[in-house]
Amino acid sequence: MNAFNDDHQFSRRQLFKSVPAVAAVGVVGVVVVAGVAGGLGGGGGDDQNAGSAADSSTSTAPSTAAPTTTAAPTTTQPAPVKTNLSGPLGQGSAGAEVTALQDRLRTLAFEPGPSDGSFGLLTKQAVWAFEKLILNVPATEATGVVTNEMWQRMQDPIEIRPYRRWSEGVATENHTEVYLASQVAVFFRKDKPVLISHTSSGTGKEWREVVTIDPGEPWNENGTEPIQLGMVALAVTPGGVFEYTRFVAGRRQSILGGMYDPAYFNYGIALHGAENVPLTRESHGCIRMPKYIGERFHQFIGKGDKVYVWDGEVEPEDCTTPYPWNRVDQEWLATTTTTTKPPSTTQAPATQAPQPQAQAPAATQPATTPAPATTTATTTTTTTSPPVGG
Repeated sequence: MNAFNDDHQFSRRQLFKSVPAVAAVGVVGVVVVAGVAGGLGGGGGDDQNAGSAADSSTSTAPSTAAPTTTAAPTTTQPAPVKTNLSGPLGQGSAGAEVTALQDRLRTLAFEPGPSDGSFGLLTKQAVWAFEKLILNVPATEATGVVTNEMWQRMQDPIEIRPYRRWSEGVATENHTEVYLASQVAVFFRKDKPVLISHTSSGTGKEWREVVTIDPGEPWNENGTEPIQLGMVALAVTPGGVFEYTRFVAGRRQSILGGMYDPAYFNYGIALHGAENVPLTRESHGCIRMPKYIGERFHQFIGKGDKVYVWDGEVEPEDCTTPYPWNRVDQEWLATTTTTTKPPSTTQAPATQAPQPQAQAPAATQPATTPAPATTTATTTTTTTSPPVGG
């Protein structure tokens, strides 16, 4: 987990009322329905896609099979005239075209921050999420640059549907789907996406650090002051079916590192805000999101709401990856001068039983995430700056 980023006011996102048509295809856990071309009104230009069906090849995930569910029957409407960009938009761009981009991203439930016409990091991260979820760009190859070709695709009617549906009696009314293969999280309300975020999850490698643990957190449940412990564990984000169990507002230091506004769903693993949310997997096992989103996503979730995590290999109900329990670093313990006696390691409970569902989608193909490494990192002995990498 990591945390922190400073930004501004939150605008409730308007769900995009799309006009789905010809095809429904899987995108690492969601069904994306693209219909006749359309989008923001505005100037004309050589709009070759207007009035035609979107090319479904741009929506086919290279690493997952199409789900078994199909798009509901729909009626088509005349396609609005699309606009064209005067040139590529990227971080540092500014002006009316950036404002239109930000508005469009938010309409689709991606969160670029305020529509201020300034292409900053939040807008870039929202574009990353769009590239990975809708265009099926590999998780580490998103560019964050919006070309005119991408802008035309973005103006298509696009509907994002969950794999686990409340309307079918499977998911809770509010539920979250996390796709580790594409590093994207989608928050659904009554099967409609209300917030989509770029994420960064566990590295899959062993980590060894001195961590600061706030009172009330595991390993410091009954404490009144923060403590520091040398810990070691695997940075794994397990797939599975979970429920939100605990929420904390603001800055928090836990066994997995620093975070903002964590929503815990798998023991010490949480979705949370972070300052550093790169394209690569960098966390200790939690699911990082931009801090701006971390400060706002709680309005779409509640205790007991389902969290489905796809690991890219099997369905969440079939996941058996155990929770990566932390343990005290014995090398640190032998050299530390602390007077705090660390608690004994807790016995891991049994793996959570699979949850029933109405209809499971086709199994996804193996992800390309490397297997957890067994190498040991250099022991960190500093006590002046607590780690932030949950």
